[in-house]
Amino acid sequence: MRYDESAIDPSVPPSGTGCVECEQAGTWWLHLRRCAACGHIGCCDNSPAQHATGHAKATGHSVICSFEPGEDWFWDYRSESFMKGPALASPTHHPVDQPVPGPRGRVPADWQSRLNP
Repeated sequence: MRYDESAIDPSVPPSGTGCVECEQAGTWWLHLRRCAACGHIGCCDNSPAQHATGHAKATGHSVICSFEPGEDWFWDYRSESFMKGPALASPTHHPVDQPVPGPRGRVPADWQSRLNP
């Protein structure tokens, strides 16, 4: 599927190296997702708070991409499908020394039991 140019702005850098809302709340995440329209970094749907999907619902920004090293996929919430997308502004993933789940020091010992299926 070709991407909708109105849903992706390749020039916008990511908002940071971690989930914006989790950072503000002092909580943790499993994997990170990047809004392809505005660069907002949110946590994935397996993470307890699901901030990437929450951002998409609140803003109408329908396309995200992985913000994990070695992953280059895009997801369109409207069609509920993977899609191809353009190269985005750097960085394209969180720092490779940032643990998954993360961030370091805030992940509870029982993190696996707290994930969403």
